[in-house]
Amino acid sequence: MLRLDDKVALVTGCGSTGDGWGNGQAISVLLARQGARIFGVDLSLEAAGNTANIIREEGGDVEVMSCDATVSEDVQAMVDACMRRYGRIDILINNVGRSEPGGPVEMSESTWDDQMDVNVKSAYLSCKHVLPIMERQGAGVVVNVSSIAGLRYVGKPQVAYAAGKAALMQFTRTTAVIYAPKGVRLNCVVPGLVFTPLVRRLADKYAQGDFDGFVAHRHNQVPMGHMGDAWDVAHAALFLASDESRYITAQEIVVDGGITAATR
Repeated sequence: MLRLDDKVALVTGCGSTGDGWGNGQAISVLLARQGARIFGVDLSLEAAGNTANIIREEGGDVEVMSCDATVSEDVQAMVDACMRRYGRIDILINNVGRSEPGGPVEMSESTWDDQMDVNVKSAYLSCKHVLPIMERQGAGVVVNVSSIAGLRYVGKPQVAYAAGKAALMQFTRTTAVIYAPKGVRLNCVVPGLVFTPLVRRLADKYAQGDFDGFVAHRHNQVPMGHMGDAWDVAHAALFLASDESRYITAQEIVVDGGITAATR
């Protein structure tokens, strides 16, 4: 079940720094454990290297490089390097994202533009360069990592992030319909509140650095009583990347402990 033997997975935002597992790192390691060869990229080569070390220590096949997923030339170089190394791309995981606070009045125009670039344009660029390869192969899977912030207000004033993640989901649905006759599937994993190393930075942005209070508040927001973790996101991504989901496209799997169905 859920084996990816001999498949090549290109993962953006594959790295992680600090204590704990980030989403991209957990996805990369899990796909490698299931037999995939991983080509991972991150803005930080050190962060990508942390992930590569784990995969290699477990006997997996991995290559990493630095890439700014919002820059077309970087993305083209990433795809070219992956093709030189492995000769094909079976799975594309778009995991790049970042949240900045503010409503439309408080937020600067440059911050808005940056949020659209990081949360939407990055997926557009990678799809632009990878989809023709998958079409030539006659098969391929794209998994985009969105957020429940694109579905509902989750307690933080992050209008650009929310708009970007909502746009990412509609980008995925529309592109999936276009590419369905070509053997290429596109879906979204939609995480809720997830306890990753990013939470400490979010506490600085949204809770004046009160990490413990911010964590307690996030746990309390979830009907199940606690945040998820990166492995919850990774297992959903694995399912969508695998042949077991071969009849699923243009869909979202929400991984949120029930928060989007709750009223509190």
